[in-house]
Amino acid sequence: MTGLTRRRFLMGSTCAASALALSSCDVPGQNAELGAVLRSAEKLTMKAQRLLVSRGALAREFAEADISPSFRVNGTNKPDGDEYAQLVEGKFASWRLKIDGLVERPQEISLADIKKLPARTQITRHDCVEGWSAIGKWTGVPLGILLKSVGLKPSARFAVFYCADELERTLDGSGRYYESIDLIDAFHPQTILAYAMNDRGLSVGHGAPLRLRVERQLGYKQAKYIMRIEIVANFAGLWGGNGGYWEDRGYEWYAGI
Repeated sequence: MTGLTRRRFLMGSTCAASALALSSCDVPGQNAELGAVLRSAEKLTMKAQRLLVSRGALAREFAEADISPSFRVNGTNKPDGDEYAQLVEGKFASWRLKIDGLVERPQEISLADIKKLPARTQITRHDCVEGWSAIGKWTGVPLGILLKSVGLKPSARFAVFYCADELERTLDGSGRYYESIDLIDAFHPQTILAYAMNDRGLSVGHGAPLRLRVERQLGYKQAKYIMRIEIVANFAGLWGGNGGYWEDRGYEWYAGI
């Protein structure tokens, strides 16, 4: 099976499961039978991709000439609140990325120090679940480098990304954007925390100061405005328990393409 054919097959599996989720008025967490069906479809998609594509297989990378002349802002245009506004005004000099949870050495790292680490640049296609795509050039630090630096405990299974943008005002904080990936994708060579796009510093619209690029998954997994990474064993303590803002509202946790 060619790479293109595999990609189409896997996108078809993902879209079919997503369509099933989105066509329903029920949130899976509120309908046990539907939730079981969706979880089965999601596991099938993940198993199919990992059966057909090796763990280290790369998403297609493109040439400079392929970069899209315009790249839509997905999700939030700019987080609300004084805290983020002050970070922007200060050019993120006081921003720190917090890494904690099931790690041996919790850290808080400045943007300047992140930029001193080995970087990776990749030109890849962003595929949004809404049906549009765009090609962009991303530069950032491989997530695996940061995770190795903090030392993962044996029970570590997932990386959870907490973001500055709040999509829904709620009393329990469940409206704030968050996402997660497992350690297989976290250590994939194309999984980076990007601080530059198309040879320029990441704009506010595209997630400054830092956003996730996990190139073998759909756009909503590319968390923007990352403030904290927590390493966890499971999602039991996270709001809806499904590992992400959209996942708590019916999207698949595994959005592989």
